[in-house]
Amino acid sequence: MSRDVRVPVGADGRPVGRDAALVRLLAAYQDAVMRSRHLDPVTTELVRLRCARQHDCRICQTLRLGDAAREGADDELTAQIDHYEDSSLSDRHKVALRIVDAVIWRPADIDDAMVAEAHRHFTRAELSELLVDITKWSTQKIHVALGTDGADRLPVNDRGVTYFEFDEGGRVSSMSADLGSG
Repeated sequence: MSRDVRVPVGADGRPVGRDAALVRLLAAYQDAVMRSRHLDPVTTELVRLRCARQHDCRICQTLRLGDAAREGADDELTAQIDHYEDSSLSDRHKVALRIVDAVIWRPADIDDAMVAEAHRHFTRAELSELLVDITKWSTQKIHVALGTDGADRLPVNDRGVTYFEFDEGGRVSSMSADLGSG
């Protein structure tokens, strides 16, 4: 899908004239979110991809978390995200995706019943991570709005996918067209 870049960009494809201090602060926040390890990788990946599809982020839709893929988040599983309510996803995963939708689109839908259901499927620590994960994956809306979310610089495989990993510091440590051993 083509999307026009709406701002001047440098050779690296990033907007020129960005506030360096703000960029560092946003990166530090994103790294801190990724250091949390309360949620399992498959739930994290389903949440990440639901955010990507809701925001129409081309980069995020191309990427796949390597550890989640190794734990079963394959194309068959992730294909169920768009119609998760009618899918064979677990109740836990459906609840996580309902929370994504509520936070992104309909915060008023977060009623007592949803909260109770969330607590049946997740610990407090997992819920906290799920919520900040949604905000972390939603920072890509900036790139979508600017038109700088193109995935053309990513090394993709024959399915158009790039696998990526995070290190213990929360930074992307590898990006490859092949699913390595992590």
